[in-house]
Amino acid sequence: MTKGGVNAGDARKELDATEEIASRRPCRKPQFIMIMLALLLAGGFCAYYALFFRAATRTPSAEGALKSRTPKITTSPSSSHSATPALAKTPRRAGPSPRAATRGAAAAPSAAVAFRLCGQAGWPETPVGGGAYIVQNDEWNSTAPECITTDGGAQFAIISSSIYRPTDGDPGGYPAIYSGCSAGVCTTGNKMPIRVSQLTPGTVTTSWATAQPRNGAYDVAYDIWFNHTPAMSGTPNGAELMIWLAHRGGADIAPAGRPVARAAIGAHAYTIWVWSGNRRGAPPSDRITYVMNRAATSVQDLDIGDIAADAARRGYIADTSYLVNIQAGFELWQGGGGLETKSFAVNVGR
Repeated sequence: MTKGGVNAGDARKELDATEEIASRRPCRKPQFIMIMLALLLAGGFCAYYALFFRAATRTPSAEGALKSRTPKITTSPSSSHSATPALAKTPRRAGPSPRAATRGAAAAPSAAVAFRLCGQAGWPETPVGGGAYIVQNDEWNSTAPECITTDGGAQFAIISSSIYRPTDGDPGGYPAIYSGCSAGVCTTGNKMPIRVSQLTPGTVTTSWATAQPRNGAYDVAYDIWFNHTPAMSGTPNGAELMIWLAHRGGADIAPAGRPVARAAIGAHAYTIWVWSGNRRGAPPSDRITYVMNRAATSVQDLDIGDIAADAARRGYIADTSYLVNIQAGFELWQGGGGLETKSFAVNVGR
């Protein structure tokens, strides 16, 4: 019998054949789901293993290396100052002292830094400017961390300082740059010693540019040394002449001795302080300090001869003594990070 033109027996045979093929075809949907679950589990395990392995292989030394490259910022407590100017102060440093000179320092941390000099390490120092000057880190009255850097030119910067000394006492240190001879260590090509009687106007001039932060307790000062003889290998035995450009930290930050006079020399007006006596076992001598009445961050062609001649006329420096060393730096009582000598020069016209 036919139905719709199709033989009913043939239709039944086709249906039976289709069911037979379907019965032999495997079921793929459950198998596909199992494969995907296996892949997801394998991926999660690999990610977990990678994280675990990385954490397990980070050693303490690697952690320390990472921390060592992180800058450490040190801040000093704010200082308290007396409202009354300090008078009759005792002198501070006894002057350049014999030391084990340390030339150079740690490797430069950047291309702009040639040397890093940290205090309390054998009076570290290095020649700069082709040997015409020497930068030294004289942390003579403190054991706190304090470091300076120089790019190899006639400059240096205090990059960190935890020095904290009472402002009515001695400073913790005096990082500086100098020309001349200090404890037998001399700069290249300097024309000192020079007899005081030969310090005519214009003979010795100096220029100095600085950066001075608003925080901290410090002075910005030349420290100029004289000796009774031309040769000098130890502590100078003549007068010490200081020229203060500026100071910060309150009335306690003042020179040793007492104010005795005022003077106008060149473009600057000064208050003159004098202390006389023995500097910690050194021969009797005077410390004379010319404090600028108007603070300055820089000087150009400051005439050392004129100031020394004024001190000699007042009887504080002997005409027969010799100029042996000119330093420029920062006496630090508290902090000092950010202080910088941007440029420095000494010119001797003879």
